[in-house]
Amino acid sequence: MSVEAWLMFSAAFTAATILPGGSEAVLIGLLSRVPDMALLLLLVASLGNTLGSMTSYLLGRLGRMKITPEQLQQAKYQRGVRWLQQYGVWALLMSWAPVIGDVLCILAGWLKLPVALSSIMILIGKTIRYSIIVALTLHWFG
Repeated sequence: MSVEAWLMFSAAFTAATILPGGSEAVLIGLLSRVPDMALLLLLVASLGNTLGSMTSYLLGRLGRMKITPEQLQQAKYQRGVRWLQQYGVWALLMSWAPVIGDVLCILAGWLKLPVALSSIMILIGKTIRYSIIVALTLHWFG
């Protein structure tokens, strides 16, 4: 795999975990340099970001040992818990959203939502977001 693809994967993976990252800026920068790699960069960004979110899912699953149901009643978790209770794995289509996306993935793990279906929903949401970024970038710079 190319250096650009590894860079994109790394940026997307870390951006989806609790670590800060700016995978969108990396994607835009790479697309402006190598627009012919758009499809590969889209696939790598989507996969890396999904795997990063699944890391958050796993942390949520492991967090069941530390966080009680009462602690989930705190305000910072309430919106995510409500969405997951109301929409189930479908709420994970919003895993791309800043702030709430990370919380949704962690809570999905804590609530033991099905791993396979959760990862599919996360992948779909992430791919849609990156597809929009790719399309707009190629339109502006292409």
